[in-house]
Amino acid sequence: MEKENNRFLFTAGMASLIIAILHAVMIYVGPEAYRFFEAGEDMVRMANEGSWIPPAVTTGLIGIFTIFALYAFSGGRILKPLPFLRPILFLIGLIFTLRGLAVFYFLYMLIASTEPEMLKNLVFSLVSLLVGLLYLTGWSILIRD
Repeated sequence: MEKENNRFLFTAGMASLIIAILHAVMIYVGPEAYRFFEAGEDMVRMANEGSWIPPAVTTGLIGIFTIFALYAFSGGRILKPLPFLRPILFLIGLIFTLRGLAVFYFLYMLIASTEPEMLKNLVFSLVSLLVGLLYLTGWSILIRD
C-alpha cells in the first residue's frame, strides 16, 4: 500500500513558492517593493540608483525559497526524495519558526506603539511562524512513516 502525500509539506512548499514569487515581483516593482517588504534602506537606496546588488541578492533568495519548496514537495512525496531530506526539512522548519517567533515582539510593539509598520511586521512574522509550523508538522509525520 502506497503512503499518502503529506499535505502539510505540500502546503509549506506552496507557501515557499509564493514567497519566491513575491521576491521576483520585488525585483520587477523596484525600490517601493524593497521598502514595503522592509529590505532595508541600503537596499532601497541601491535599487533607486540602479545597482545590480538588490536584484542579485533577491534572486539568491528566490533560489533559496525555491529549494525550500522542492524539499517540501519531496517530503510530501510529490517529487522523488532529495538528499538529506529529513534533516533539511527540519532545518527549514526551524528557520521559518525562529523568524516567526518575532511575532511576539511585534505584537508587543503594536500594543505599545502607534506605528502602522508594526502591524505589517506582525503579519510577516505570523506568516513565517505558520509556514515553519507547516514544515515541522510535515517533518514529524515524515519521520514517523
